[in-house]
Amino acid sequence: MTVQSAIHVRGLTKTYADKKNGAKVAVAGIDLDVHQGEIFAILGPNGAGKTTTVEILEGYRDRDSGEVSVLGIDPGHLGNDDRSWRNRIGIVLQSTGDAADLTVAETVHHFSHYYTKAKNPDQVIAAVGLADKTDAKIRTLSGGQRRRLDVALGIIGSPEILFLDEPTTGFDPEARRAFWELIKSLQSEGTTILLTTHYLDEAEALANRVAVINNGKIIEVSTPENLGGRNDAKARVAYLSEGGRVEILTDSPTQAIAELMSKFNGEIPELTVSRPTLEDMYLEMIEGQGDQS
Repeated sequence: MTVQSAIHVRGLTKTYADKKNGAKVAVAGIDLDVHQGEIFAILGPNGAGKTTTVEILEGYRDRDSGEVSVLGIDPGHLGNDDRSWRNRIGIVLQSTGDAADLTVAETVHHFSHYYTKAKNPDQVIAAVGLADKTDAKIRTLSGGQRRRLDVALGIIGSPEILFLDEPTTGFDPEARRAFWELIKSLQSEGTTILLTTHYLDEAEALANRVAVINNGKIIEVSTPENLGGRNDAKARVAYLSEGGRVEILTDSPTQAIAELMSKFNGEIPELTVSRPTLEDMYLEMIEGQGDQS
């Protein structure tokens, strides 16, 4: 493990008992490094092994084999390091239980006492967009508002690493973008963030690097711009002709446009130029590999 690695994984495996098939391989030999201070996204279909991997890194699930280090500690063998290590990480799970009759303020203030370097609870409540719900009981919150509260509890301890498992589920578009700004601000403070998400635009907006996982194996780790050879993919030049819409796949879109300008003597009807999106590359990578959900 290098000094820049916040998370270091080699040969990670996990198999579950399955009454029908005898065994289900959830994680099949994963190697992974997450650098200090980066936002790293794990992408994959349901059942691909994302949540199992993250839960092992969080110390909530045992592994069958492999080497794991999170902030220099093996989460599977914490011992006396348990409390001090957990004081350094923040977790936002897919779903959580809560004390429904406590208010937002009571809940966040209560959790702040668990940490030695807790943020200001009122500032955290404002940061996640719940300032107008400070005195509201948790049972009165909408699903999206409860998710924001989950995020507040995940960041209240000023974590060195923040684990986010599908964090913006239930958020409206405006709330999602506000959340993105919050995550970027946490990164600017030096927080390492490991994110799982089904939203490809979220991964593209936030992540320095992404890993695509399917059937318990990592297919590729790259930047969002380069994943699956996206940076080298052909451009799609589309325009309207007399016979309908025409699309051209080309490595030289500028040349193609110049030729079309000559053909149309200037303005090209309804011209668009695009390259494959991150979603396009992701779907191509997992196509035909099956879904274990």
